[in-house]
Order: sequence, then structure tokens, then C-alpha cells
Amino acid sequence: MTTATKNIIHKLETLPESMVNEVEDFIDFLKAKHSKSFPKSSNEQANVVEEPKSLYGAAKGTILYISDDFNEPLDELKDYM
Repeated sequence: MTTATKNIIHKLETLPESMVNEVEDFIDFLKAKHSKSFPKSSNEQANVVEEPKSLYGAAKGTILYISDDFNEPLDELKDYM
């Protein structure tokens, strides 16, 4: 264990629990930011949630009717035009 690691652990032991949680979140942020640099452990790989695939075009064909005056200003807003 390096001296820097020992110093970090000592400092962590003196922090309140809420701040330890912030440090943990920051470590996760740094690992995500530099994810190509860090090999993932099997435990971390099991906890990874995949990003949902793009839903671009998912509603295609669901809009069956648009009125002819769709782009016309609303009567309620004519005073502002």
C-alpha cells in the first residue's frame, strides 16, 4: 500500500459518514470519467446498468390525424400577436 493510499484511508476514517458517502460518489465519478483506464471487477460488471437504446422513431405511424389548422394561432393567443 502506498503512502498516498494510507493518507487517504486515515483521512477517510476521520470524516463523518455523510462526507464519506460523498467521497465514494466522487471516486465512482472519477472511475466513470476514466473508465477506459480502469479494469472493471466482476462485482462492478454485475452492477452495471446498460443505457437504454435510442427510441428515435418509436412513435412513427401512431399519429393518425392532424387537423388542417394545426399551425394556425390559437384564438386565445390572438391578442398577443
